[in-house]
Amino acid sequence: MKLLGDDNMAVNISSEVQKLLYYAINKQLITQEDLIYTKNRLLETLSLDEIKEENIEDKEYEVQQVLDNINLWACDNKVINDDGIIARDLFDTKIMACLIGRPSEIIKEFKRLYKESPKKATDYFYKLSISSNYIRWERVQKDLKWKVATGYGDIDITINLSKPEKDPKEIARAKNLKSSAYPTCLLCKENEGYAGRINHPARGNHRLIPVILDKDKWFLQYSPYVYYNEHCIILNGEHVPMKICKETFKRLLDFVEQYPHYFVGSNADLPIVGGSILSHDHFQGGNYEFAMAKAPIEEEFNVKGYAGVTIGRVKWPMSVVRINGKDKGILVKLADHILKVWKNYSDESVSISAFTSDAPHNAITPIARRRGESYEIDLVLRNNRISDQYPDGIFHPHKELHNIKKENIGLIEVMGLAVLPARLKTEIKELSYYLVNNKDKDIFRELDNKEDLIKHKEWAIKITQKYSDINEKNVDEILKKEIGIVFSKVLEQAGVFKTDVKGKQAFNKFINSL
Repeated sequence: MKLLGDDNMAVNISSEVQKLLYYAINKQLITQEDLIYTKNRLLETLSLDEIKEENIEDKEYEVQQVLDNINLWACDNKVINDDGIIARDLFDTKIMACLIGRPSEIIKEFKRLYKESPKKATDYFYKLSISSNYIRWERVQKDLKWKVATGYGDIDITINLSKPEKDPKEIARAKNLKSSAYPTCLLCKENEGYAGRINHPARGNHRLIPVILDKDKWFLQYSPYVYYNEHCIILNGEHVPMKICKETFKRLLDFVEQYPHYFVGSNADLPIVGGSILSHDHFQGGNYEFAMAKAPIEEEFNVKGYAGVTIGRVKWPMSVVRINGKDKGILVKLADHILKVWKNYSDESVSISAFTSDAPHNAITPIARRRGESYEIDLVLRNNRISDQYPDGIFHPHKELHNIKKENIGLIEVMGLAVLPARLKTEIKELSYYLVNNKDKDIFRELDNKEDLIKHKEWAIKITQKYSDINEKNVDEILKKEIGIVFSKVLEQAGVFKTDVKGKQAFNKFINSL
């Protein structure tokens, strides 16, 4: 421990600590009664004996700027020995952990507010997740977002820039780090309060809210990357693999009964058509209405034995059966029936095979929501079969669209939000130059020598053929629109029953088989 002398320091650490304490009180992370205790926790974390009293302005401080200054000071004073982004994230999370209440305190306040209304409770918890810097709002704001009008409604596009790029030195260190099985995965409840390491994010400022779903203990948290408003994750209290079954539908409806202002959905439970973490059963939800939720019923059907339930084929590029009714039990029974039929359903006329030998291919991505007094479940039919022609998946983005979207089509994409890789920001900016200057007939030949851009060449040429005048003023909007069109094609390719006459007839045949 050392006594601080600020006189010759680039960063006045006394001032920064006091700004942080002011921020914590202003954001209601702590109270006046917590002030001295919290200050002492911060001194310990910074290896200081004391700080000088400084006069700071009475204003709203940007927490990340304060944390960046503290990180800079910590590197200069060898409190931390690494200035890489992961090391800084680990350290500033440790600092923010000093400012947030114990889990029991957070849960107590959440339950108090829940008695007033579920929305008040989630508003409090969401605000806390941002104020504590668990959701790094400054990074989230860097994501590029826009909407594109399509024949299926206004779909959402986001280029994800909130996940920081790893430093090569940090990647090397992570490889040499002793392996650990704790926490078992990124979703396990043991992440709550975990300090983190080079190959596992710090979660000192992370909190969970218990939720009982179908008599089992689950937990509510928010996604640190917030792809949409109040993007939350609901995770099983136990580390068990993803499985779509009758209990899944019970849990989804239980959740929207408890949180009627939220939707909730699950990834499918097979590779290619499932999410990125299939090893831990979890859902995603939030306070947002996607284009798919707004999509109308194209045709209604009757299924014997399910009176009082509306069953319809949704006007959407992927294959969606929508069921709606007031009786949760009947909806669960019908959803389970559809799942069981679909798991064993084949139709070679549209390339759908339920099995290859004993390997299953059919799965469902389910999404639940409230419609007034009624419950609604969208059952998105999926198939993960591959072929020589489509080695990444028959019902997966095909090669000609990989310049924009190559990754799996998970729950979020299914609903109409494209989560696109960060590389596109730079690539699209560079490509715009060639589109604006396309009157030079040979200009696109230059792309052959550009590793990052050559994959966009054919797409770029098609765009110039489509628009008679591309200039510096309209090129950005044209590219945004065309990316949206590509994504709608991605969803069409991921749809097991296509939206043409043949596809609709095959889809109807399946529903009529129920």
